[in-house]
Order: sequence, then C-alpha cells, then structure tokens
Amino acid sequence: MSEVFEGYERQYCEASASLTRKCTAAAALQGEKLKQKAAEIKSGIDGAEALIRKMDLEARNLQPSIRAGLLAKIREYKSDLNNLKGALKRITSGSAQQGAREELLESGMADALGVSADQRSRLLRATERQNQTTDRLRDSHRTMLETEDLGVSILHDLSQQRQSLLRAHNVLDDVDDNVSKSRRIIGGMVRRMDRNKWIIGLIIAVLVLAILVILYFKFVH
Repeated sequence: MSEVFEGYERQYCEASASLTRKCTAAAALQGEKLKQKAAEIKSGIDGAEALIRKMDLEARNLQPSIRAGLLAKIREYKSDLNNLKGALKRITSGSAQQGAREELLESGMADALGVSADQRSRLLRATERQNQTTDRLRDSHRTMLETEDLGVSILHDLSQQRQSLLRAHNVLDDVDDNVSKSRRIIGGMVRRMDRNKWIIGLIIAVLVLAILVILYFKFVH
C-alpha cells in the first residue's frame, strides 16, 4: 500500500472519530451554540471529503492488484461520511423543537452514529488486514529482488567462466596449430633423411662397383 494513501487514511479515521463525538455533543445543544457546532462539523465534513478525494486519486495511480482493495475501502469511507452528513442534517433540521431534537438523539442519531462507529471498526480491521497483506507483498517483493540479484550474480559468474573457457579453447587451438606445424616440419625432415639415405646408399654402391671394376682390370690384366 502507498505510504501517502496510509497517511490520508489515518487522517480520515481521526477526523471521522472527531466528527462523531462532535455530532453527539451537538445533539444536546440549541440556539447559537448549535449553529456554531454545526458549522464546525460542516467544515470537518468538507475536510474529510477532501481526504477521500485524495485517497481516491492516490489509489487510482497504483497497480491494479492493489487498487481494487483500496477503492473498496474508499467506498466504505464515503458511506461512513454520508451517515455523518445525515446525522448533521437531522440535528440542524430539528433545532426548532426540543422534543424533536431529543427524539433524534435517542433514536435516529444513535442509530446513525452506531452504524458509523461499526463501519469504522470494520474499516479499521480491513485496513489492518490490508496492511498485513501489503507487508507480505513487500516481503515477497524483497525476496524476489534478492533472488533476482542472486540470479544476476550467478549469470555474471557463468559469463566469466564462459570467457575463461573461450580463452582456454583459443589457447588449445593455438597449441593444436603449433603441433600440426611441428608434425609437418618433422615429416619433411624425415622425408629428407630418407632421401639422403638413398642418395648415400647409391653413392656407396657406385663406389663399390668402381672399386670392383678397378680390381678386376688390375688382377686380370
């Protein structure tokens, strides 16, 4: 829940409780004192209406999952305020007759204020449940953020390990290239050695043949 909304809500509940007490006190007044108290209550009701409008505006700017519950609470607050308006109207309209005022105090006023107090009690309980739900949502959101941070850290570590593996792979490729070059060089050397062996063998054979020819002509002739 928005902290701004909670602030408006606390102000409204305090204002509603104060207006209820003032309505109870005004029911026992008459004349000029009643007019003054009625004007004071009317001003308080106007202020409470302004708070409800602020709560409504704040609620409509929140996420849909939170907005629905807050708008339901605002409807309850509007109903509570309408009861206070009705109570004020009955008090001021009965100011001309003491008997009517007493009747309002004993019946209609008591009923209206009783309903208002009951509504506030239910609203406060609903607010407490809403706050508990909000706290759980905040805990879940914090856990989600912590999990997200852990995931980002793991991905970062995996990325570093991947880079290390790629560098190792490149090193192995270079080693493989060097081994291939070494094999080619050694193969060339072996082929040259084999060719040189054949050349040396041929030279030796020619020399032996030449020696035999020389010996033949020397001893035969």
